[in-house]
Amino acid sequence: MGIYLNPGNQGFRESIRSRIYVDKTNLIACTNELLNTNDKYVCVSRPRRFGKSMALEMLAAYYGSGCDSRELFAGLKIESDKSFPEHLNRYDVIYLNMQQFLIRAKKQDVTQYLEQAVLEELRETYG
Repeated sequence: MGIYLNPGNQGFRESIRSRIYVDKTNLIACTNELLNTNDKYVCVSRPRRFGKSMALEMLAAYYGSGCDSRELFAGLKIESDKSFPEHLNRYDVIYLNMQQFLIRAKKQDVTQYLEQAVLEELRETYG
């Protein structure tokens, strides 16, 4: 498990343990329908504090091959979807939190910093 490549499921694990967790796992079923189609690029844009980060942590936990997340989705809506087992933990995921990059990049060009950080982790993983 890396910072950017297959970051694991800890963020989503913390979210579902919250007393106010709202099950938004139907987003996974919608995303599964778009895989391997011409509509495979999805932009998630919503106002601040609308749950974008939690949704991305959920998607990373579901798709990421760096961990086994099956038990996290037990009892959630996606578990009953026929596409659930087909894509669970089957892909390499690159997770980018732009707020973290803006903080860490400081005076350095953000794009250059992002490229350098991600490529370094890919080299460590794949040589």
